[in-house]
Amino acid sequence: MSIRFTTKARRGMVALTVAAGLALGVAGCGGGGSDDEKPKASASASEDNGSQPSAQEGDPGAPLAELKGPDGLLLQVTSAARDAGGFVTVSGTLKNDGSETVNVPAQLSGNETEIIRNGRSLGGATLVDSQGKKRYYVLRDTDGRPLTTTNFPALKSGESVPVFMQFPAPPSGTSEVAFQLPMFAAASIEISG
Repeated sequence: MSIRFTTKARRGMVALTVAAGLALGVAGCGGGGSDDEKPKASASASEDNGSQPSAQEGDPGAPLAELKGPDGLLLQVTSAARDAGGFVTVSGTLKNDGSETVNVPAQLSGNETEIIRNGRSLGGATLVDSQGKKRYYVLRDTDGRPLTTTNFPALKSGESVPVFMQFPAPPSGTSEVAFQLPMFAAASIEISG
C-alpha cells in the first residue's frame, strides 16, 4: 500500500511541477522585463517598469481589472487564461501605489492553516461563478502549498511585483467570474481560452 502511495505522490509532484512551470511561464510573460531575467530577479527588477502592464495582444495598456487594497496596494489583473489541463491562471501585478514602504498583509493568504504555514501568499484569492453558483479556491500542491506567488518582499513606493494564482477551471461555458482577494475590492474578470 505504501508503494501505491509513493507512486501517487510522484504523479502528484510531476503534475505539480508541470502546473507550476506553466504558471511561472504565464507570470513571467507579464513582467515586462527582458527574456533572460530569472523569475525571482524580476520581482526586484520590476521597480523600473512597475506601472507598465505587459504588452499583450489587443489593448496592451488596459488591465482586465484594478483592485484597490489596504495601504495603497493596487492589484492589476492583466490576464485570466484557461488552459487545456483544466486550470485558470490569473496573472497581474501587485503595486505599492502609496507613498510609504508596505509589507504585503498576511490576510491575503486567507485563513486556512495549511496555506498560512507556507508563508505569505495570495492563497486567499477566489473566483466566483455566479451562473454555476460555485466558488473556486487557489489550487494547492500535495504538500499544501498554494499555487500562487509567495514570500513577498516589502514594496517601496511605486514598486511592483508580478503575481499569479492558479484555480480549477469553471465549465467551458463560463467566461466571466468575480475575482476576490481578502482586503481588496472585488472585480469581474473575463476568462480567455
